[in-house]
Amino acid sequence: MTTSSGNDVVLVDMADRIATITLNRPEARNALSSEVSRNLRIAMKVCDANADVDVVILTGSDPAFSAGLDLKELGSTGGNLGTRTEADAQSPTEVRVIEPWDAMTKPVIGAINGVAITGGFELALQCDFRIASERARFGDTHTRVGVLPGWGLSVWLPLYIGWARAVEMSLTGNFMEADEALRRGLVNHVVPHAELLPYCRKLATDIVNNDQAGVRELLGSYKAIRGVDVNRGLVHEAAVGRDWSKRTFSPEAVEARRQAIMSRGRSML
Repeated sequence: MTTSSGNDVVLVDMADRIATITLNRPEARNALSSEVSRNLRIAMKVCDANADVDVVILTGSDPAFSAGLDLKELGSTGGNLGTRTEADAQSPTEVRVIEPWDAMTKPVIGAINGVAITGGFELALQCDFRIASERARFGDTHTRVGVLPGWGLSVWLPLYIGWARAVEMSLTGNFMEADEALRRGLVNHVVPHAELLPYCRKLATDIVNNDQAGVRELLGSYKAIRGVDVNRGLVHEAAVGRDWSKRTFSPEAVEARRQAIMSRGRSML
């Protein structure tokens, strides 16, 4: 069964107890507009609550997984594109950790089919594990446009690839290729592009064939243990990002930075 969320910017396919969620703005390299962010959150929540779904696969329509925040929208509206909620605007002192989707009880496999950049990279890091196409590339370009992470990148990335390599990626904006991502443990496997979704579905089927109460309990245990080390970091990142936005953010500044990058011939991709 295939359904859509919003104006087909997020697609959901359900079959054999596996839900495949696809970011579907290929002409914009699946950039995270407010519409995409909102409907991705809804799709994840619906799949987690659906008794006919045991595993979720998250991917993008070729040629990209996600090029990150939609800077055209960000530069024109000044919005946070789903990284903050109405409650945040009404709570000027409380620092809240905002993630791209609500906590999941079911496993989420990231099928990284192309570039995963900045906010798109953060989506990949939120998955429980990642399988990469040979075409996958990972990059943190927050510093190119003067925007700070809002979904935990500065916490999750060093846990996967080491502190020094994570800092290098974030400060330079340079990319990591799929083979290095595999060596460093960022992804579990690299497969030929045409085999990516079949490979992910095979792993998902292996999970489906296990006792689901046990799968979810063990996944929850992994997350709880991991959370002991990262919760303080997530709160710190949220506080720094909130303060940075208050002091320096304006739609005009973001658009000016985006134009400056393009004028220098330095691609966001």
